[in-house]
Amino acid sequence: MKLRRDPLKWLAKKSKGFRGYPVGTIAFYGPDDQRASKVAVSIILTEDAEPMDLRRWFSENDDVRADESIGAEIADFLRSNGVRSVVMTETIIGCPHEEGTDYQGETCPQCPFWAGRDRWAGVKDVR
Repeated sequence: MKLRRDPLKWLAKKSKGFRGYPVGTIAFYGPDDQRASKVAVSIILTEDAEPMDLRRWFSENDDVRADESIGAEIADFLRSNGVRSVVMTETIIGCPHEEGTDYQGETCPQCPFWAGRDRWAGVKDVR
């Protein structure tokens, strides 16, 4: 029986520098900047291409970043698509709900933390 690599170590290795296409992208979302309740993973085959596949994993109570089974599923998904590079956000970049699908308008009523917040900088807009 072949031993499988630790999925988190594999992801960390693949996210160190660009190694070519296909590229896997990983982004974390949550109700605030402390707990990621959703991770979205996509596959991009070539430069300037739209994602060919997008998958999402959710957790109601735990942080998806610490869930080993979700990490293993993500690694399997990326491996099965021949991913050579991984681009991953270091922080939680916004609300896990999708505008137009889960709510209408600019602000999610379930995630007041993100209202008026710059999701890339993680700070409240001062405008």
